[in-house]
Amino acid sequence: MVNPLRIFPLNAYPPQNGCVLYWMQRDQRVQDNWALLYAMEKAKILQQAVQVVFCLSPGYLGATIRQYGFMLKGLQEVEEGLYKIGVPFEVLLGEPEQALPAYIQKIKAGVLVTDFNPLKINLEWREMVKTAIDIPFVEIDAHNILPCRVISEKLEYSAFTFRRKAEKRFEEFLTEFPEPVKGLPTNIPDKLIPTDWAGIKKSLLADHHVPEVGWIVPGETAARKALTGFIENRLSTYATDRNFPERKGQSDLSPWLHFGHLSPQRVALEIQKSTAASGSKKAFMEELIIRRELADNFCLNNPDYDNTHGFYSWAWNSLNKHRDDSREYCYSVDQFEKARTHDPLWNAAQIEMTVTGKMHGFMRMYWAKKILEWTASPEEAMTVAIYLNDKYELDGRDPCGYAGIAWSIGGTHDRPWSERPVFGMIRYMNYQGCRRKFNVEEYIRHTKGEEHRT
Repeated sequence: MVNPLRIFPLNAYPPQNGCVLYWMQRDQRVQDNWALLYAMEKAKILQQAVQVVFCLSPGYLGATIRQYGFMLKGLQEVEEGLYKIGVPFEVLLGEPEQALPAYIQKIKAGVLVTDFNPLKINLEWREMVKTAIDIPFVEIDAHNILPCRVISEKLEYSAFTFRRKAEKRFEEFLTEFPEPVKGLPTNIPDKLIPTDWAGIKKSLLADHHVPEVGWIVPGETAARKALTGFIENRLSTYATDRNFPERKGQSDLSPWLHFGHLSPQRVALEIQKSTAASGSKKAFMEELIIRRELADNFCLNNPDYDNTHGFYSWAWNSLNKHRDDSREYCYSVDQFEKARTHDPLWNAAQIEMTVTGKMHGFMRMYWAKKILEWTASPEEAMTVAIYLNDKYELDGRDPCGYAGIAWSIGGTHDRPWSERPVFGMIRYMNYQGCRRKFNVEEYIRHTKGEEHRT
């Protein structure tokens, strides 16, 4: 059922007599999940049951209750969905390298399956778990339409170089999902004890000063409903409206995609079926597949994706040359965080993010570039941008976020532009340019409205 090129064995141990355990990480859903489908397929061959486990790290990369709350509600729906198909689900509290091997010993699992995540901390978890177990350990790329390790084995320079490789493989990988395997043995006990979600939430070390948001409902059901609404109401104008921050032209699917509540492959399949204009469908698929999966390539192949050491040499040399240029404005982290700059447009973007947990994609570029302009160094700019993004965005700690910040501040996946103070040859954006592109005043008014409603 699962394309062999999605399957990445992490060791060579033979299967043992015991259940197939799926360590769910990035793809937090029951439907359209290649990792779960593989686990079920393997269980059928071995005539074993499937179990699913999620390891909840209490302080994952500084996530706040905004992100944890969204994730936990989605996992609650995962638990319910799995039980309906006879698959038990359990949440383990603690770091995976300690909790998971102990759990494998406890239940006598015979095979371990996990999904793909290119972030450093997740790769480190995977390696530590691998050294602590003696059963087969297999990684399945359930997040990308085009398996990240297969499409390119190196760091791609730009969207152009990545696109040339990706477009050749669309037909091979962009296929419909098969039906899940039925009739497997089950390990669900007669007296089921549901997960204590309230207790788990109380145990977290997360910052509670960043509140959860009410405009978006977590989970697979809400995600599929949102996808249908986007296709029916906004996809037809996506090509023209997506880069106008004052319009509701984007899909708003990124939080669900980030937490894996919605499969990007399902999104692409439904977009293909749509009768919307080909230009809008093409523009959306470019963002969904090329840009999003290029970010995974960037994080997998560049361990410095979150700092200036990961910049291209031309960008680093250019920024370093202008390191001592005078800055007209220089703000502290606190001033940035509280939207207290001289620029009402930047402040509006920051407020949009802190209030709603999501900033318009075009404004994310402007927002990050101005942080470069108004801090003392590129290093400080990267630190501030990642801190704010990961603290307030629902889709923080994501390859797309790291790649977007690196593009804005360090020219990643971009080319050299005309040289200017502070920026060097990094692409420049300014307030007047935004005014020529879209209705800045309307965007600012809309953002103030969001702030007042909150």
